[in-house]
Amino acid sequence: MSSEDNLLPLIIEPDQLAAWLDDPSLLVVDVPLKAESHHEGHVPGALFLDHRLLMCGEGEVPNEVPSVEALSQLFSSLGLTRDTHVVAYDDEGGGWAGRLLWTLELIGHTRYSYLNGGIHAWREDGLPVSTDTQAPSPSDYVAEILHPEVAIDRLELQERLDEKGFAVWDARSRGEYDGEKGNNRRLGHMPGAVNMEWTDAMDRENGLRIRDYAELITELEALGLTPDMEVVTHCQSHHRSGFTWLVGKALGFEKIRGYAGSWKEWGNRDDTPIET
Repeated sequence: MSSEDNLLPLIIEPDQLAAWLDDPSLLVVDVPLKAESHHEGHVPGALFLDHRLLMCGEGEVPNEVPSVEALSQLFSSLGLTRDTHVVAYDDEGGGWAGRLLWTLELIGHTRYSYLNGGIHAWREDGLPVSTDTQAPSPSDYVAEILHPEVAIDRLELQERLDEKGFAVWDARSRGEYDGEKGNNRRLGHMPGAVNMEWTDAMDRENGLRIRDYAELITELEALGLTPDMEVVTHCQSHHRSGFTWLVGKALGFEKIRGYAGSWKEWGNRDDTPIET
């Protein structure tokens, strides 16, 4: 099988994953918000990943992308190889799983899928869970930033805010967007940014799966976001926007990018334009 042949589509359902679990080229990764959710029961064979390892964890913007050395170490510890197909999921509807898949895209590892709805959908479908700890088989994975265009930095974002065909999807809560709450020196949103909170793209009645695509596209278009545009998504730390990046990708937004610095960076500077 060539590395271009993906085993599975971008968004997969629990029954699809269940049918593939024995495939040796599959690496199922659980990246939960709460570590105890993994220990209480996970997809059989899934590896646990501490979501904090998806961020550099230090400096003024601790949610920035880790160094390539740290990413090489992380993915080697999980046993990633060039031929591995990663299936990511979490316990919260796709935030940290999305951040993991965005990171894989950034390093050019495009063989990946998201388990739609994560552990909630898996459990609701009555599929078996395991409490056994799965030990990874370490590999020697060398990470490089092969797709830098999937990310955007503050300077480029600042330069392009007024550009036609360029838009910002703010995945934070309405209160944060309106500048009524937040833990930053400055509150509000980027000029021209539109707000659809990340959880509004989840179907709460259907195991936190991604909502109906046609409805989501209609709602995003009403906000001014269309699949032909270059769309940047962010939140406070590029965790909630890990999910909105994934949703955009699933909806056919081919030029969707993540701003890892997010409001943690933007809202704690004095030289960034802000509206309330």
